[in-house]
Amino acid sequence: MLHVSRNSTSRWRVAATICALAAMVALAGCGKKQDTQAVVGQVIAHVGPDEITQQEVDNELRLANVPADKRSDEVVKAILSRIIERKYLVQQAIAAKLDREPTVHLDLLRSREQILAGAFVQRDLGTKATSISKSEVDDYIQAHPAQFANRHLYQIEQVSFPPQKDMENLASATKDFTSLDQVEQKLNQLDIKFSRGTGTMDTATLPPEMQKAIDARKPEDIFFVRSRTNATFFKVDSVDSKPLTGEDADQFAKRQLREDLARKTSVDTFNAALATAKYEGDYARIMALPAPAAPAAGETPAAEGQAGEKPAAEGQAGEKPAEPANAAKPEPDKEAPKN
Repeated sequence: MLHVSRNSTSRWRVAATICALAAMVALAGCGKKQDTQAVVGQVIAHVGPDEITQQEVDNELRLANVPADKRSDEVVKAILSRIIERKYLVQQAIAAKLDREPTVHLDLLRSREQILAGAFVQRDLGTKATSISKSEVDDYIQAHPAQFANRHLYQIEQVSFPPQKDMENLASATKDFTSLDQVEQKLNQLDIKFSRGTGTMDTATLPPEMQKAIDARKPEDIFFVRSRTNATFFKVDSVDSKPLTGEDADQFAKRQLREDLARKTSVDTFNAALATAKYEGDYARIMALPAPAAPAAGETPAAEGQAGEKPAAEGQAGEKPAEPANAAKPEPDKEAPKN
């Protein structure tokens, strides 16, 4: 019986935090009167001295991911009402001189930096992603047969439940179990609520060490995976060959290449930024300390539930399975291709 635990990790990335654009006018220095910004675009409403433009409404709809065919009068009213409320509150905050408070000023500066940094990253990655060639796609497909030509779907039965305080003891108590019925009995004894169902694991999204363990399984083997939000015992019932070819394979490979590019770019950007920095006082010593070991990227494989059931074994972003004995480090989980 293989026990695989997952621990929460965090991935470094540049965040593009969406904040109220109207609040950005407060970034001027403390005690300094703001310069009135010229309103650009068709004015559609007024909130005291402030004006709201059609472009602001369109941008709010964009940020809310409302497609053009869903922009009914009711939706537009809700969006416009939200903008009106925000501008009104900003006016009240400025009247109360909150924009002169140091922490508020720093928060506004941070939000501006995050938005600009995120916009640059997105444009930079978009430019680089367009340069991915057909030969790179073909090379990726050839180098990852388990995701393409040798792709398999594992049909599984699973018992899932919320994480418990003493997961280590639970894992130890069940390590010799050979059936999910035994798992159910144990969970009932501990008064742990659970669900039982079926699902599918895809080698296109499976960390290599997990696939290796599953391929080497015995008929009685039960696997155990866990995350911050879920814990699952599962058993493999059958394996179906499902090669990924043609346009579906090309699109899936392109997604993985873009993800690889994004990871590499984030690391390169981080290192380049640190290389430009100069420190004062004790911060030079602090920044010279050895960096903590970077967590291995990857996730426990996602299982697609049948008949609309959400699989309990589905991975959470930013998490990884712990390495079983003698297992290779996992690769990042991938977006599952269409079956």
